[in-house]
Amino acid sequence: MRLISWGRGVWGLAGLLVVSAAAHAQATWPDRPVRVIVPFPASGATDLVARVVTQRVAADLGQQLVVDNKPGAGGTIGTAEAAKAQPDGYTLLLTTSSTHAISPHLMPKLAYDARKDFVPVAHVADAPSVVLVTNSLPVKTVAELIAYGKANPGKLNYATSGNGTIVHLNTAAFMAQAGVEMTHIPYKGTALAIPDLIAGQTHVLFDSLPTGMPHAKAGRLRALAVTSEKRSTLAPELPTMAESGLPGYSSVTWFGVYLPAGAPPALVDKVHKAFAKAVAAPEVAEQLAKLGVEPAAPRTPAQFGALVQADSNRWAAVIKQHKIVVE
Repeated sequence: MRLISWGRGVWGLAGLLVVSAAAHAQATWPDRPVRVIVPFPASGATDLVARVVTQRVAADLGQQLVVDNKPGAGGTIGTAEAAKAQPDGYTLLLTTSSTHAISPHLMPKLAYDARKDFVPVAHVADAPSVVLVTNSLPVKTVAELIAYGKANPGKLNYATSGNGTIVHLNTAAFMAQAGVEMTHIPYKGTALAIPDLIAGQTHVLFDSLPTGMPHAKAGRLRALAVTSEKRSTLAPELPTMAESGLPGYSSVTWFGVYLPAGAPPALVDKVHKAFAKAVAAPEVAEQLAKLGVEPAAPRTPAQFGALVQADSNRWAAVIKQHKIVVE
């Protein structure tokens, strides 16, 4: 009986030590450098956003945040690695819609579960897209584009950056709501699609603001609308899709921070506050604007999680309806 009692005492003491260590880690976080996994290549949009925001977080906390690029398979390789990390606050994931709202519906054999393996922490930024058309197309508004497409079935085609990308999904959602059919012409990136759009070989492209708007401002292409719910501060002259006759249409690429599953609520709150403070800084907004990205509106971790789930549900429906697959 004494042995059993002693054993229980040891296990109880061990449990108290674990709880005490976790509480200490939360209280002192961060007392050493923090690794921030970005599952996309260096110098890409997500990497640049991460470096702008983490630089400010590091300055506020007085501790280094090290961006670690782990690209591959549409961001899923680095995301899978982050899922296996200890939930102690010293490995974070800064990612986009791609890994948590899109890839789970395109790649059923992912090495991670977007919902079960992560805890949403902070919504950092949003990147709306712009609807571009070739100048030879006789339309100046989204409503005119829809009318032209219905009057000329089979004559329009649209460029994308590849099957299953946000560019593809944005256009598929537009066609479904507008009742317009267009032919898909996939490219390996929108940069390769732009010359053909300018030449009139393709007709429509839902591109990111920083890459698409310079061509519109130079008169090489025509911009019709932005895909965000509200007008973009980066192109305030352009109407939203809702203002253009498609109520409810809204799509942005969001950027957000996650912790591995199992992270204590107090730690989640601490990390959330650190990133929320950084995103609210005027100089961060200014730097993000240069990237064609807008700071996210204030949201709690739970609200960010709800936004991601709604996004995931929407893209799941679009992918199923249009039978989109990644080859």
